[in-house]
Amino acid sequence: MRHDYHVVFTTIEDGWIMATVPELPGAVTQGRDLNEARANIKEAVELLLQAYRENAAKDASGGAIWETISVEVPAS
Repeated sequence: MRHDYHVVFTTIEDGWIMATVPELPGAVTQGRDLNEARANIKEAVELLLQAYRENAAKDASGGAIWETISVEVPAS
């Protein structure tokens, strides 16, 4: 399943690039350059979403119903 997220890249001290995903609080990383920051934020999002799913599965009751929904978000 593919999801698209907005990423904000900001130059921080010593020329490092910070990457954040506004739709996913906690998805924050950095890189020495833009390419490294891109790779790192992709991995951060993947790991964060995996952790969210695992935690939700642990917290769900035995009779919980799991479904997938699709949501259209207007481009800004």
